[in-house]
Amino acid sequence: MSITKADPATPAGSASPLSRRRPLGDWTFQIACLAAGLLVLVILVLIAITTTQQSTTWFTTVGLSGVFSTNWDPGSGHYGALPFIYGTAVTSVIAIVIAFPVSVGIALLLTEVVSRRVSRPVVYVIDLLAVVPSVVWGLWGFLVLAPWLQKIYESIASGLTGVPVLSTFFGGTSVSGVSFFTAGLILAIMITPIVTSLSREVIATVPTIDKEGAYALGATRWEMIRGAVWPHSQTGVVGAVLLGLGRAMGETIAAALVIGASPTITTHLFSPGYSLPSVIANQFGEATVGVFRSALIGMGVLLFVLTIIINLSARGIVGRSARRARGA
Repeated sequence: MSITKADPATPAGSASPLSRRRPLGDWTFQIACLAAGLLVLVILVLIAITTTQQSTTWFTTVGLSGVFSTNWDPGSGHYGALPFIYGTAVTSVIAIVIAFPVSVGIALLLTEVVSRRVSRPVVYVIDLLAVVPSVVWGLWGFLVLAPWLQKIYESIASGLTGVPVLSTFFGGTSVSGVSFFTAGLILAIMITPIVTSLSREVIATVPTIDKEGAYALGATRWEMIRGAVWPHSQTGVVGAVLLGLGRAMGETIAAALVIGASPTITTHLFSPGYSLPSVIANQFGEATVGVFRSALIGMGVLLFVLTIIINLSARGIVGRSARRARGA
């Protein structure tokens, strides 16, 4: 009788049958997930192709210089989109500047300062604010917030008139309740619950041992947040902020109600303006055929490209932060 010596590196029992014969449920789940991912990609590609095809008349008629000109007068055949791109950028930046510190501050308060018994009802309120329809925010901003802010804008403008730099953005006598700043404020209120919820979930994943280690070394709560919590969660927080920026750039109804209807480029933040989503929503019903309709569809393409650039920038920033954290 011969005895075959087993290889010690080979585990007991062969795993090859399991690797070659996978259960039907695993294959079905894998195919379903792959199909769902490919479906999203196909839909995005179809959206890009169809909207680009319907906007080619605008690009070929007015040319690149006409697309990025400041003259928007469909009655005279001028379809410059630069004022709308400017309005979208200004309102989005205002929204992020306001929403970022508020959102991160609330997230740190709920995760690192107050107890769970206190934070739970606050979390419910934040989640409730996130599902309020945008048209409700827009109506509230137009009917309540804009008339109230009109008086505040007038006081600020009269006080800052003649002050270097600040007078350019806030001074003067021509102010309006429906303006860039009001639209940015409404957008900030709308994206704050989203950024707060995402930031809170990211900050909650910080290992407890890291925070306790910081306290053991004699760190204060602020030093613990700065040295243990923020390095671990900054990548996710940046992603949440950029996601909020994408939401602010694409918001339509709320911005259309409170930004005004002035296709001009001005540095005065208390003046009315226009943005890409709002001009599409307001004027698409009037554009039945021709270059006018093509121009509005082309603005949708521009907005689509801007959001893609924002998403790619977010991935780059998140990836760079992750590599820096791994290196540290």
